[in-house]
Amino acid sequence: MVTEVELTEYLDEIRREVCSRCVERPPGGPPCAPLGKECGIEKHLPELIDAIHEVRSDSIVPYLSSNRHLICEHCILHHSSVCPCPMDYLAVLLVQAVEAVDQRREEQAGRRPDVNEEARSRLKEGVPCRQTSRSRSWAGRWTERNSRSRSLLDA
Repeated sequence: MVTEVELTEYLDEIRREVCSRCVERPPGGPPCAPLGKECGIEKHLPELIDAIHEVRSDSIVPYLSSNRHLICEHCILHHSSVCPCPMDYLAVLLVQAVEAVDQRREEQAGRRPDVNEEARSRLKEGVPCRQTSRSRSWAGRWTERNSRSRSLLDA
């Protein structure tokens, strides 16, 4: 589960990178709930972050499936005329925002981004490996950049 401090960091990034592009955002929003618009992102933020963290894929489809399974199926507004979720059409931006915060945290902690514990331990032992870090364009396409230490994630 995400701490309150972490939620604030995620929410700031999401508001800057996702909410700014939301077509349902009321004037003066975000936050949207005080302005009369329930937002699925605001309403389910901790669950969204957890759902995103459970998936690692080059495609947005597994992220959408995870959100629907872990969040939408349990939401009282799901399948109603007031379903507040802009999550589907903003999903790529949402995943990018969460991953940007995660990457920033790893860099601040002195860790290389996108390197798992096994890769870190092998690097400490001097075992060479190859890294491929992934980044998405705003349209959700993945581009590959090669650097050291990543291939262990796919092994």
